[in-house]
Amino acid sequence: MDIFTQLVGFLTGLGLIIVSIFGGQTNIASTASSLVDTPSEVATVATATVNTSNTVSKGYSQAELLAMAGDKYANGSVPLGDYKYVTSAAKKGYVYLCNVHKDNPGSMVNGPWITGSTWNFKKKVTVDGAITWKQATFSNVISGAYRVMTGNDLPVGQTTGVFPVASSDDAHAYDPNPNTIKVQTQKNTLPATPVYSATPYCMGGEVGVMKNGVALFNGFDAGLRDAAAHEVQDSNDGHPQGSGEYHYHSLPAFLYNATVFTVIGFAYDGFPITGPVVTDGKYLTTDNLDECHGLTSTVTLDGKQVTTYHYVMTYDFPYSASCFRGKSSFVSSPNGAPQSGGAGATSASSAGPSSGGTPPQEAITACTSKATNASCSFTGGQGETVSGTCKTPPGSSSSACVPTNR
Repeated sequence: MDIFTQLVGFLTGLGLIIVSIFGGQTNIASTASSLVDTPSEVATVATATVNTSNTVSKGYSQAELLAMAGDKYANGSVPLGDYKYVTSAAKKGYVYLCNVHKDNPGSMVNGPWITGSTWNFKKKVTVDGAITWKQATFSNVISGAYRVMTGNDLPVGQTTGVFPVASSDDAHAYDPNPNTIKVQTQKNTLPATPVYSATPYCMGGEVGVMKNGVALFNGFDAGLRDAAAHEVQDSNDGHPQGSGEYHYHSLPAFLYNATVFTVIGFAYDGFPITGPVVTDGKYLTTDNLDECHGLTSTVTLDGKQVTTYHYVMTYDFPYSASCFRGKSSFVSSPNGAPQSGGAGATSASSAGPSSGGTPPQEAITACTSKATNASCSFTGGQGETVSGTCKTPPGSSSSACVPTNR
């Protein structure tokens, strides 16, 4: 069993997600998919089709969605989501975690945009800079029964801030993020026709992938606080974590006007993710959605109007999917038993062991005589350096070095 497979199993036992920390970079010959479906694309589809794999009702009509929508957060002030998680069953407004692991957060100083139990996304500072990544690649292809999403995690069509955060940047006073954005090797094989489960599935640290190729994490930072509120991101609401993986925790600023009919990404169970806007100035919030932060309605999916369950990214916590409605190779099943697959897997068939697994010896050696949460590093299977913290999975006596999610 190679180091990658071993660490995948180990991370599964910890409930952590990490994407492609081992292996060399893959040359990806592809063109980027459009981030959003344009109104003209929607208009050219004459009839709606129904995703029969979803054992749910026909869903909300456009008129019903409009009646639900409002402008509750017009001033930018939203509830703080600190520690709003559950572990035994899904609950609206909370993230349903498979395992709870709390680390030291990257940001230790609350900004003035946080007041009591609320924070204001219109008053928050952002990391300086607007870097364009010409080498960004992303491909979203249907292949048989699967949706294959391949890329390097750099944003196609958008910019990022400058990381590490410069000491001269006003954001540095609140979150001196020392991490550098690095190219990742990502390939996610998802069901093209996901099956809806009435019983939600718990989740780990990641939700899915946006249509610009960037990873989407859940709403928490490493300390299980509201990441969008406490951590400081760039002007597009992204930042890198310890291994250099650029990611979002909340609705990116360039998608604030994305509609509930527009697919802007895909969760790891295969269900699409949309924006919150129903019409100008009217949008959905957490109050309008189910316990997994979604609903069923008609969206434009792969050039067709399809009635399907989908997650809705909102301006308020938990921001995106808070549990999964379909099976994912990245999470546990409804009763808590691990599924096949695990953290960082490229597909269910290649993910590694179906339970916690044994960490690679290199990772164990890196934490010999070290305390839990101590910094560590070791050399991976392709000669790359992996840095993280020492962790011990439930039921194991072996402490090992695992990458730290930011």
